[in-house]
Amino acid sequence: MNAVPKEISRDDIERKFRELRGDIDVVTNTAKSYVLVVGAVAAVTIVGVAYLLGRRRGKKRSTVVEIRRL
Repeated sequence: MNAVPKEISRDDIERKFRELRGDIDVVTNTAKSYVLVVGAVAAVTIVGVAYLLGRRRGKKRSTVVEIRRL
């Protein structure tokens, strides 16, 4: 059983490359949508935390002025 290797043509290489490229494009598009969702959630979280910390700091530093009439 001596198997004779088939010659690989340029078309074979191009076909395989296009097949691999198609698989990579599908994975890339899926990863992009995942990254966008994670990025949006992270941005909203950071803005929310900054807002809450800013409110807390503002309450600590605010001065209460009491005016009394004599």
